Amino acid sequence: MNIDHEPRVSLRWTQSTGEELANSISHGIGFCAALIGAPILLLDARRSNPGFFLGTVIFVIAMSVLYLGSTLYHAWPQRRGKSILQIVDHSAIFLLIAGTYTPFTLGPLRGIWGSTMLALVWALAIFGVFLKIARGASRHPKLSMTLYLGTGWLALIAARPMTLAIPLPAVLWLVAGGIAYTAGVFFFANQRLRYSHFIWHLFELPFPRGSLLLRNLRASWESVRLSCGEACDWTTRMDRRIN
Repeated sequence: MNIDHEPRVSLRWTQSTGEELANSISHGIGFCAALIGAPILLLDARRSNPGFFLGTVIFVIAMSVLYLGSTLYHAWPQRRGKSILQIVDHSAIFLLIAGTYTPFTLGPLRGIWGSTMLALVWALAIFGVFLKIARGASRHPKLSMTLYLGTGWLALIAARPMTLAIPLPAVLWLVAGGIAYTAGVFFFANQRLRYSHFIWHLFELPFPRGSLLLRNLRASWESVRLSCGEACDWTTRMDRRIN
């Protein structure tokens, strides 16, 4: 007979007390950085179109949920209640990946490509969250890793319209973030290496700097909007570059 009705998760915690302390501190710093940067980012995004502002709000919420959830999970004592926070921690990764795409798809990449990308990334994110809730955070690790990486690099299918619609500095920030996440996966999956999860957190910490990326994007996209009108989208910019 089951003791309770908590989701099926692994109760064998592999992190030592010192490792969990490092894990919680690292993402606690990330959460503080997100809190400091969020008001500045939102005030700046308000000067853009409603879609871009909404996308920025979603990004800020997703980023805050990830860092707060991770901090609480790693700081929590190693008891059964920790399993719920583990699900929140792992699910928030899906939310942040999708949330990072959202300002781009609702802003400069709007149109058929933006709508398609928005639907795909959030469908994958929702599926990933459902998987974690239904099956537990520690089950199906290979499938989870495939979903994390696949969703993160989904932008490759829209590489051309993205490079036409988004300024080069913002594109480079996106690529750098993807590379950092991909490189950090080795440490995320390698449980036998001490402090491997803490190292993985260090690869995640560039996300507070995503606010700088979005501020750069907002300013650049605003300049494009002023030059070609509110209806300007990536196809208009592509035609202008060709001509």
